[in-house]
Amino acid sequence: MNLKELSEHLGLSQTTVSRALNGFPEVGEVTRKRVVEAAEQFQYRPNSSARKLATGRAGAIGIVISSERNLLLDPIFTDFLAGVASRSAQVDTDVLVSSSLGDEAGTYRRLARVRSVDAVVLSTPTVDDSRIALLQRLGMPFVVHGRSLTSLPYAHLDIDNEAAFFQATSLLGDLGHRRIGLINESVNFTFAMHRSRGWRHALAERGLPVLPELECSSRMTEENGYRMARGLFDLAEPPTALLCSSIFSALGAMRAARDTGRVVGKDLSLIAHDDGLAAIRPETLTPPLTTTFSSIHAAGIRIAEIGQAIAKGADPGTLTEVWPVDLVFRGSTVPPIS
Repeated sequence: MNLKELSEHLGLSQTTVSRALNGFPEVGEVTRKRVVEAAEQFQYRPNSSARKLATGRAGAIGIVISSERNLLLDPIFTDFLAGVASRSAQVDTDVLVSSSLGDEAGTYRRLARVRSVDAVVLSTPTVDDSRIALLQRLGMPFVVHGRSLTSLPYAHLDIDNEAAFFQATSLLGDLGHRRIGLINESVNFTFAMHRSRGWRHALAERGLPVLPELECSSRMTEENGYRMARGLFDLAEPPTALLCSSIFSALGAMRAARDTGRVVGKDLSLIAHDDGLAAIRPETLTPPLTTTFSSIHAAGIRIAEIGQAIAKGADPGTLTEVWPVDLVFRGSTVPPIS
């Protein structure tokens, strides 16, 4: 059924039906409900070009990914993207994923010029992320998954990474560990910088030295986790506990522990950040893994909701959220062997 046929069925003008389906306030609630019910009954979906002409909106939210990081191969990012897509589908909004070949700024300029999306999602922001100022200059609505240290106001959703890693380090310190290693992402990214800060703060609060050789950073993959853990285990005074910024880094660290004769949950304590991925459940590992936990899928859903609100003209300064992070204690954390 097309718009003309739906209008004739309802005995309404095409303009009224279009405005009812697109949320214009001048359409009464009774009429809107009648139109929506008929559209659902006959499975009517408005043509995207016609909807854009009628509302001035594209009916899509955009995400730009750099080909250098190849995030579509990252299970954490794809679970986040699935959350964005699932929420967007509920409100008939498409998700447009664009890949930039080195010039991410050029991709944003193109999206702003052709207006193919109503809002943009920025993911994994750096400490001083130039994309925020660029999108504000372009007049493109956007929401950030994470935070940057810019003073510019912008909509964002983040988790309290600093508090999470402060709490995790404090737990290890309270158990008696004095040499606690950190396997992190590059501190150019704000979330990693905050996690490093939480680790450092907890050590300093307990009078423990913050030793540079105990802090490692690289892409959060299993292989990098293995490599960094092996480097820490080769120190003259290796750590008795490790914090890992992802489950994948932790899997690598567990493999490194096995290869060097260490038993996690006995002579090595391990805590990792868990994004709630369905494919890897920390409670099923041997031993069950202590984690800081926050669902990346839930974050994707909420980011989509914020993006939709921004696209409709909501004030970005009122859409700022920092979620607390749970610490889930399991068998991988024990007091150090005397």
